[in-house]
Amino acid sequence: MDAATKKQLEIAATRIRMAVIEGTYHAKSGHPGGSLSIADTLSYLYFSEMRIRPEQPDWEDRDRFVLSKGHAAPALYGALAVRGFFSEELIPTLRHIGSVLQGHPDMKHIPGVDMSTGSLGQGVSAAAGMALGAKLSDKAFRVYTILGDGELEEGQVWEAAMFAAHKKLDNLCVIVDNNDLQIDGSLDEVNSPYPIPEKFAAFGFHVIEIPAHDFDRIEAAFAEARQVKGRPTAIIQKSIKGKGVDFMENQVGWHGKAPNDEEYAKAMTALRATLAAVSEGEV
Repeated sequence: MDAATKKQLEIAATRIRMAVIEGTYHAKSGHPGGSLSIADTLSYLYFSEMRIRPEQPDWEDRDRFVLSKGHAAPALYGALAVRGFFSEELIPTLRHIGSVLQGHPDMKHIPGVDMSTGSLGQGVSAAAGMALGAKLSDKAFRVYTILGDGELEEGQVWEAAMFAAHKKLDNLCVIVDNNDLQIDGSLDEVNSPYPIPEKFAAFGFHVIEIPAHDFDRIEAAFAEARQVKGRPTAIIQKSIKGKGVDFMENQVGWHGKAPNDEEYAKAMTALRATLAAVSEGEV
């Protein structure tokens, strides 16, 4: 990846993280930890990978995205706003009465949202249906979905995985945000879904394992996925919950807690410093 592209992606990812903090702070609720961990992935998807038209959100031939871990909506809203689907001025209205930016994505009211989500485990089913629809309609669009690793404890994920492999949906890419923490603790403490790569492979997926915060590896993984024929791809990305805000990193308590005044100021100061450094080419 060339330096200019990486710089653009790092800037976008940082702005997405700022939107996560901004939104959850003003909402006084929400899920910052798992939103911050997918900011780099969303940056790559919306600024490099997916064929989309922010000025035409319902473009028939666009690539589709399903945020299966719908509670990470603050990150998706940040990505959509930074990409130009709607104004970033809406971000502080997260979860407010009358705002279109509710706690989970709503495809009927938010430009750029392809699927309403929130009930965990359903995203792969919806994404697989879209991918099959593309095949039946002879359309070339691809479908991407992000799941949480704790979400893999839902049985419907594996029913959909079996279906996707059986239908040879090579236009489907499932991304697992493997930050090892869920609302009640670590995966091992709650109900371990490990080994994750082996499970997807057993269900017939092409499996790629990468670190979640390395844009070169992210680029290579999606390029590889596009070359796979005859079966869906699962990208298992090892991520850091709370990535980008040091006091939130790897802390399960930040799964579903909004920052207070002091924490908001500390987080935004750090992210503004990161943005400045990236913009000046120092990171």
